[in-house]
Amino acid sequence: MAVLKHIAIKNADYSAAVCYLKYQHDERHLKPLLDENGSMMLRSEFHMNGVNCNPDTFDLECEMLNDQYRKNYRYDEVKSHHYIISFDPRDKDEHNLTGEKAQTLGLEFVKNHLPGHQALVCTHTDGHNGSGNIHVHIIINSLRKLDIEPQSYTTRSIDCKAGYKHHLTKDYLKYLQQELMNLCQRENLYQVDLLSPAQRKITEAEYWLQKRGQKELEDINEQIIADGMNTGTSGGTTCGSHSESASGRTNLSPRSPREPYQNP
Repeated sequence: MAVLKHIAIKNADYSAAVCYLKYQHDERHLKPLLDENGSMMLRSEFHMNGVNCNPDTFDLECEMLNDQYRKNYRYDEVKSHHYIISFDPRDKDEHNLTGEKAQTLGLEFVKNHLPGHQALVCTHTDGHNGSGNIHVHIIINSLRKLDIEPQSYTTRSIDCKAGYKHHLTKDYLKYLQQELMNLCQRENLYQVDLLSPAQRKITEAEYWLQKRGQKELEDINEQIIADGMNTGTSGGTTCGSHSESASGRTNLSPRSPREPYQNP
């Protein structure tokens, strides 16, 4: 099942996005992992492209656009929007989904449904804590760079004009969810009804608290195993437009801790 997640980012350091997408991070403490020389380590596999920007200069280009329109200066403004498309882990083996294919689908999604913005599209294949689910990170500058044609989800004239900000309404989000469902159906991928309300909604803080809680539980279990003891498993409890490319494999700045660019 593909899941769409949205996070509004107020961090003015756009380079934090590039850093997170390209380099390995400690998901528990939200810091880059360093090698023996103190250098950040590239992720084992990632595929990254820029839409309406060069991915290697995404941060500078966003800052230049903000300066051009004199926007995104206030600390309380949303500087960027982070969308995450998470595919079902079974899609890898049962439907032949690869990182390259997911990246192609992510680029298509951005160009068709988030037009006019500078965007980073980056696919990771490792999942959260090594879960292995393929997922696509989409990070757009909140300020639109190019004029666009009116769309079904644009409710104001300024939603089509350069120099104005991304306006995510409830109807727009439903539109994005429906289009993701349509994309999965077309590609014969597992999907879930994203338009049905969840039985229990959780806040962003609760979501990441659960993720970190699960990691702490795994660390404790690893230590118990190292001490020669067995972990209890009963109950199964867990805490729970042009495009430039910069795809990378290993074969080949500070940010706000409250606004992580994290795996799903």
